[in-house]
Amino acid sequence: TPATPAPVSRATVLAYATVAVLIAAWVLFGWLVQQQGFVTSLGEGLGAAFTLLLIVSVVGTVRQHRRE
Repeated sequence: TPATPAPVSRATVLAYATVAVLIAAWVLFGWLVQQQGFVTSLGEGLGAAFTLLLIVSVVGTVRQHRRE
């Protein structure tokens, strides 16, 4: 039988929502204030998002490995 995943805490959901808002604000800032162009600003935002996801994945893997 597969193990049931642990429920996601409210703090985790709040942290993800905060990061999403900050990345969206970064895209809008680059596009509208710095006049970089939409594609360039979107690329920066997506790059930052994927980098953060990679960091979260590595940290989660290390934490899970320590528990076992």
